[in-house]
Amino acid sequence: MVHKEEITKAIGAHGMWKTRLTQAIETGKMDATADTVRMDNQCAFGKWLYGASLDAKDKTSSYYEEVKNLHAKFHQTAAQVVELALVGKKREAQQLMSLEGEYTEVSARLTASMSAWVKKLAA
Repeated sequence: MVHKEEITKAIGAHGMWKTRLTQAIETGKMDATADTVRMDNQCAFGKWLYGASLDAKDKTSSYYEEVKNLHAKFHQTAAQVVELALVGKKREAQQLMSLEGEYTEVSARLTASMSAWVKKLAA
């Protein structure tokens, strides 16, 4: 059975990435490498998503597939921001984070998908 609390916590945790990435752009420093950020199975949500606490039925749902794919894309895009920030390409990194940027779009889609999954579980 899928745990609503895990998804809800992940929405907040992934929302905090915007602050971390914005700081990386400003300072040119990050507490993680781009390669580490790119791995979607190392954050708490990723470990849960790929872990054993979800049963086979949960992992065949359309919600799971969509969230898993968007979560991977989120980490890939966040890693792009880190790569740009660490080499001083502030403008390019800020573009990804802008209102029309890929990071913002992927982040919004991931949050919406996780929220829809939670609503489905509450029904």
